[in-house]
Amino acid sequence: MNDGPGYERMAAQLRAAVLAGQLTGRLPSLDALSVQYEVTRDVARRAVEILRGEGLVVTHQGKGTYVRVFERIVRRSPGRLSREQWGAGHQIQDHDTGVRPRTADVVVGDISAPGYVAEALGVDEGEPVLFRSRRFLVERRPVQLATSYLPLDLATSARITFTDTGPGGTYARLAELGHAPVHFTERVTARAPRPDEVERLELTSAVGTLVFEITRYAYDSGGQCVEVNRMILDASAYELVFDFEA
Repeated sequence: MNDGPGYERMAAQLRAAVLAGQLTGRLPSLDALSVQYEVTRDVARRAVEILRGEGLVVTHQGKGTYVRVFERIVRRSPGRLSREQWGAGHQIQDHDTGVRPRTADVVVGDISAPGYVAEALGVDEGEPVLFRSRRFLVERRPVQLATSYLPLDLATSARITFTDTGPGGTYARLAELGHAPVHFTERVTARAPRPDEVERLELTSAVGTLVFEITRYAYDSGGQCVEVNRMILDASAYELVFDFEA
């Protein structure tokens, strides 16, 4: 038997069953799958690994492998960044997840500015800037890591140094200082996750798994960059939607 086409064919059959809702809950054991699909145990294992890498199944140590039931988060731009959103006291993440249960682990402090941050904020590389590191969980699943960098002279003048920045978040606090963001630039790339990202996003592995790396630059009306935000999104958890006029 040619294992390559064998496990790919099996993965395709399993994938179709999962997406059609025909396969739910806990997957049969590898031995049972190998009998059902008339393949070797190794072929069954490799087929399940493909589905795991695609985010369709998840393995819990000592409990087995389960079909992952998770509605993709629709990240719709530019509406999520509109002043109507944060200016009304809503969090940007509310635009993405609505009423779905969401939590965030937040760490705030000073850090030496990395090169790309220093260039954007107009400070010397290595100069202290404020960082806000967040890990977002939706329905108890880690889906996004985000680290914002802001000039210290702005950040220390507002509630931005608090873990809870208040209604409307960071952008509302910047607006109170006369530095409301009026223009954003986002750069999006897809890549394999790094080891620390695999751990923090609780990904199965870096093999066959992708994350979106999004770097956002926020500018005030004077053209000053007031925030650089680098986000790492589990690609299997998100759908990126961009609305624009012709």
